[in-house]
Amino acid sequence: MTSRRHFLSSASALLGAGGVSRVALATLPELHSQAAPETAPPLEPTSGRSYRPVLTLNGWSLPFRMRGGWKEFHLVAEPVEREIAPGMVAKLWGYNGQSPGPTIEVVEGDRVRIFVTNRLPEHTTIHWHGQRLPNGMDGVGGLTQPHIKPGKTFVYQFVARRPGTFMYHPHADEMVQMAMGMMGSWVTHARDPGFMPVDRDFVVLLNAYDVVPGSATPRVNTMLNFNLWTWNSRAFPGIDPLVCRRGDRVRVRIGNLTMTNHPIHLHGHEFEVTGTDGGWTRPASRWPEVTTDIAVGQMRTIEFIANEPGDWAFHCHKSHHTMNAMGHDVPTMIGVEQGDLSERISDLIPGYMQMGSAGMAEMGSMEMPLPANTLPMMTGAGQFGPIEMGGMFTTVKVRSELARGDYRDPGPYRQPQGRTAYEWAGELPEAIRPPAISSDAPRLRVRKPTGHEGH
Repeated sequence: MTSRRHFLSSASALLGAGGVSRVALATLPELHSQAAPETAPPLEPTSGRSYRPVLTLNGWSLPFRMRGGWKEFHLVAEPVEREIAPGMVAKLWGYNGQSPGPTIEVVEGDRVRIFVTNRLPEHTTIHWHGQRLPNGMDGVGGLTQPHIKPGKTFVYQFVARRPGTFMYHPHADEMVQMAMGMMGSWVTHARDPGFMPVDRDFVVLLNAYDVVPGSATPRVNTMLNFNLWTWNSRAFPGIDPLVCRRGDRVRVRIGNLTMTNHPIHLHGHEFEVTGTDGGWTRPASRWPEVTTDIAVGQMRTIEFIANEPGDWAFHCHKSHHTMNAMGHDVPTMIGVEQGDLSERISDLIPGYMQMGSAGMAEMGSMEMPLPANTLPMMTGAGQFGPIEMGGMFTTVKVRSELARGDYRDPGPYRQPQGRTAYEWAGELPEAIRPPAISSDAPRLRVRKPTGHEGH
């Protein structure tokens, strides 16, 4: 936790484009910082208007103070270290000790004031993605405001005009700063606490990094070929489950600040998209889904009734987004007999291991030597064996015995007797096959297009 005394002794402030004295600096809200990667419990409001707080997966909500009718927050842009999953820590840039930064929660109609202190080695700004606000508060460096130079503090203030799910991120050296992890979520709760009530309200921000195996700092010039696909800067098995009580109405707010789209898929339930970038959707416009595609820079809010007990997979449906680093450049060896070749290579490269001659499932269980600070490509263990996932994957755990507001991981789901897939030990029916293709029939040669890379 950063001390207020250290902050006051080292920082100076600017208000908008005008200077603020050191006396005025002493009125800044308390600086809150969090480095732990575990999910913090919802932050119940102690002042201001009441609302049901959200739960940020592997994150936290930023405390505020009420002063003169304004809801005041203090964000600090700074270098941080983030555990992506056990066994890997990335050196990123973020806010208040983490990447992503803390979720900001306000109520529709609140007068909001955010102090932003820059502890980065270069200038920055903050853009309040999706908000209706005065042009001078939009956070585009050089266009709507001066840049926030290192060591300086700026103030943004505006009225939270409409409820919904938003994001914040820099509009200064954007490619570098967002590639380093500078982003966060913003939730504006409806003024009417009875508007679209839910029992559990989760927040997830999709982001991605390109970290060379064995290193810790992302490459910032990568356009498409990222190798770490994360939710709130965590990769499976480091992403906490979404724990739900059976019968709860569940809301999941998802923002996408990666460089590609993500089809987010939920097992075992149907959901409706109830919110977009522009606000809440009209009930007549909704339809049941099990997958929704979230484009770059978009926010989507989904809602469902958690009425099916179990441990349900919840993930991006691009399969290479549910794997960790080291998988993208592995050649396909399916069907290649490597026995003799493997022995000959082992003579030249001690410790060589043949891989993937019958598929890649073996990667989920073998314990291969890895570079330092690197996650296995396919990992995770369940009660029945290797889960063989990574990246953008977690579970929705639905249980009947949970108390209201209990988000603790209940452990593996105990399958009722007779309701688990099992090996068949009886006789199999004879397979019916189509007639063989004549050797005289025309044949097509299919090849994968070349010249395209990315995700």
